Amino acid sequence: MSANVETMFYVREAPWHGLGVRVESALNSEDALEMSGLNWNVIQRPIMTTSGNLIPGYKANIRDTDDRVLGVVTDRYRVVQNAEAFAFTDALLGEGVKYETAGSLQNGRKIWLLAKLPDKYIIEGDQIEPYLVFSSSHDGSGSIKVAMTPIRVVCQNTLNIALSTAKRVWSTVHVGDPAAKMEEAHNTLLLAEKYMGRLGMEFSRLSKIKLSDQKVKEYIELLLPMDEQPTETHRKNITRIREDMKLRYFEAPDLRHVGKNAYRFLNAVSDFATHAKPLRETDSYRENLFAKTMEGNPLIDKAYELVMAA
Repeated sequence: MSANVETMFYVREAPWHGLGVRVESALNSEDALEMSGLNWNVIQRPIMTTSGNLIPGYKANIRDTDDRVLGVVTDRYRVVQNAEAFAFTDALLGEGVKYETAGSLQNGRKIWLLAKLPDKYIIEGDQIEPYLVFSSSHDGSGSIKVAMTPIRVVCQNTLNIALSTAKRVWSTVHVGDPAAKMEEAHNTLLLAEKYMGRLGMEFSRLSKIKLSDQKVKEYIELLLPMDEQPTETHRKNITRIREDMKLRYFEAPDLRHVGKNAYRFLNAVSDFATHAKPLRETDSYRENLFAKTMEGNPLIDKAYELVMAA
C-alpha cells in the first residue's frame, strides 16, 4: 500500500474540520459566539423603489455591523438572532455545554453551530457520540433546523443513516413566533434517544449480514458507477475512488475487529463519504460536506439500502 494512500486512510478529521475559526478545545456559547464571528444582529428595514415609494409586504434583512443585505423577506418573516440560537442550545443541553464549531456561510446568509450531546453510546463495540446541529438562514431561503448526528469516535465518521422508524431532524419556518416554536425543539432530545436506540438495533442487524469479498466489490461498483462509454480520465478517476473505498473496507485498522459484514461495509462507505477528497475540490466542498452532516449523506443511505435489500 503506497504511503500517500496510507496517510489519506489513517489521518481522520471531523466532517466539520476547516469550517469556522480553529480552536484547541470546545468553547462555551459566549466564547463561541465571539470566535465564530457571529456576534452581530439582523435588523429589518423597509424597501423603497428608486423613486422613494414603499414596497409593501417586504423587508430587507440587514447585518448591523456592515449594513450587508442578507436577503429580502416578507413581513411575516421573523428573525432568530445568532445569540438566540446559542441561548436556545444552551437551554436545551444544560449547564456545561461546549461547542465544537460555529460560523456563517455565504456572507452571513446562513449560520450554524454544533455542540456535543452529553450522552455516549457503545454500539457493536464502538463508542458513538451524538452531536446537535443548529442551522438557520437570514436570507429567507431556509428553515430553522435542529438535527442530531452520531459520530463514530475512533474514526470521526458520520453514521446518520435515514431510518424509517426514527427521526433525527426537527425544523420550523421563520414565521409566527419562532421562540415559541423553538421550545418544541426540546423534543429533539427525545428524538435523539429514540434514534440512537433504533440505530443500535439496525447496527446489530447489519453485523449479522455476512458479506463475501466479491459482494463488497459489487456493492462498491454500484455505489460508484462507471459510464457505459467512459473517457480515459473518467475510467482512471472511478477506478481510483473504487480502490480507495476498497481500502477503507479491507484495510482499515479500526474495522479489523468488526468482521466481514454489512456493518463494516457501512462504516467503510461512511469513512469514504466523510473523509475522502472529491474528484474536484470546489470552494463549497467543506460547506457541502457539513450540510450532509445535518441532512444526511446520499451515498451512506444508498449503501444502507443495498445491504438491507440483500
